[in-house]
Amino acid sequence: MLKVQDINLFYGAIQALRNINFHVQPGEIVSLIGANGAGKSSILNAISGVHTISSGEILFEDQSIKKLPPFRLVGMGLSQVPEGRRVFAKMSVHENLEMGAFTRSDTPGIDLDMERIFAHFPRLKERRKQLAGTLSGGEQQMLAMGRAMMSRPKLLMMDEPSMGLSPLLVQEIFDIIREINQEGTTILLVEQNAQMALSLAHRAYVLETGRIIKSGAGQALMQDEDVRKAYLGG
Repeated sequence: MLKVQDINLFYGAIQALRNINFHVQPGEIVSLIGANGAGKSSILNAISGVHTISSGEILFEDQSIKKLPPFRLVGMGLSQVPEGRRVFAKMSVHENLEMGAFTRSDTPGIDLDMERIFAHFPRLKERRKQLAGTLSGGEQQMLAMGRAMMSRPKLLMMDEPSMGLSPLLVQEIFDIIREINQEGTTILLVEQNAQMALSLAHRAYVLETGRIIKSGAGQALMQDEDVRKAYLGG
């Protein structure tokens, strides 16, 4: 579904990504793990068209997307849940979810998907008329996920969904990510909580200073001695 081939990315004179290669198969959960500043978010922003790569290729369903603007990618089935949630604070929960479907015109399908979101996130249904800026951090994360799902993505990219959440909420969010995947959505997950990310992933890649240094099945990487020492507390 997604192929990233030899991409390089610079912020001014600083090289953030160095010859990054990886792929995502339909139906998978693929996790990118690494320390802060390793380049995880830069990869997602390069794929989604927020940042322009200096070289390399990005293919989505065998079509080059490296020069396409973000709104075109959403229409093709590629959606991102940004780091920090970035909900529309002065709009209601319901209005935020409607914004997620802005590329669609099938009103009956939009209504069905709205109910599907509320089934995943009952708290959002309870607060559907509430301003998004007044929600708790966990509820805003649920809303950001729901908003992205309203575009009916084939590939859902998630950037640090556990950031700032309590352990109980982190578990709830990851359970929902698993459910979304089991319903047929492919997921590319960037996550600093390596334990959760690897336990969820079919496959994973480990980043360090803009390079991929290891890859493999999620469970296998959890048993890797170097990964355990660096990211799993030994």
